[in-house]
Amino acid sequence: MKKWVCTVCGYIYDPQEGDPTQDIEPGTVFEALPEEWVCPECGVGKDLFEEHE
Repeated sequence: MKKWVCTVCGYIYDPQEGDPTQDIEPGTVFEALPEEWVCPECGVGKDLFEEHE
């Protein structure tokens, strides 16, 4: 599964971990995150994330 990085603060979304702060289950790919999901570190939307190398 691909990881995604926030271009604002550098937070890395790891699908294997999910996001417990927003009730996102482990195994949830980035594309399946709800549109209202925001970066748990700085609060920006999904549109400011890019694939992590």
